[in-house]
Amino acid sequence: MSRPLPAVSLAAVPGRRKKTLAIAKEIEKRGFSGIYCPSFGDALGLCQGVASVTESIPFGTSIVNIYTRHPADFSSTAAFIHEISGKRFQLGVGVSHAPMNKRLGLATGKPLSDMRDFVEKIKNTSHVGELPPVVLAAMRDRMMSLGAEVGDGVVLANGARSALPSALARMRTDRSLSENFFVGGMIPTCISDDREAAAEVNRKTLRMYVSLPNYRNYWKAAGYVKEMELIEEALSRGDTGHLMGLMTDEWLSDVTLYGSAGEVREGLDAWYEAGLTTPILVPSSTVGGQFTAFDELFATFS
Repeated sequence: MSRPLPAVSLAAVPGRRKKTLAIAKEIEKRGFSGIYCPSFGDALGLCQGVASVTESIPFGTSIVNIYTRHPADFSSTAAFIHEISGKRFQLGVGVSHAPMNKRLGLATGKPLSDMRDFVEKIKNTSHVGELPPVVLAAMRDRMMSLGAEVGDGVVLANGARSALPSALARMRTDRSLSENFFVGGMIPTCISDDREAAAEVNRKTLRMYVSLPNYRNYWKAAGYVKEMELIEEALSRGDTGHLMGLMTDEWLSDVTLYGSAGEVREGLDAWYEAGLTTPILVPSSTVGGQFTAFDELFATFS
């Protein structure tokens, strides 16, 4: 069965922002399904740049933190980008994580009620023009259900492929979703014939995430109780140096893509079969930075 090319994650690296926009043009030229910008850097600023240098590719924020700006301010910027892009933009929003928000000095409340209130305020902002679709960053059932209720889609980050079909089935139990409902997933991806080296790169990518309680609770619910409990024990001892050694191959293969080009393409097919309509590959490389990783990605899907 012929599959569409995946979407890709694109971040604006300080000092290389013009080159990042050149990469966006190349992503569009090569026929990828979309460009989605993570919370690192100024995702909305990058999206405005992407709107200006591309013509047809869908794009958006994969996740911006709802606590960093007033909803009316988000609405004005989102409507502007949506308009100048010819309605190709979507606003992906999330509540981030309590430890990360605390470091930013942000006061956070209850994620579900805060998100519901935020989306309501976004959609009720007047005099800004047509608003883009609003997509909720979601991992567990209640936020996914809220995405189906008040949003235009959901996007996961570092989700477990094995847990996705049942999660989507539960989300759809009481909801009739439109055919345009967005189901995206950000997947750390490292392409290399040195499979072990690629695995280590993905472990480094996920080292921060395993330190976050919300992620560990999600992965426990997905069936990785032993792995997450061992990681929690290491964290309680202050032993961060051994975290990567506790990330099993089984778990890593369920939440990331790595290995040869053929292995990555095969793994991508499995994500489509699990129900992900828009896989968002987050490329890393064993031998270079983001731009090297994109060269490897382009070669894999050429």
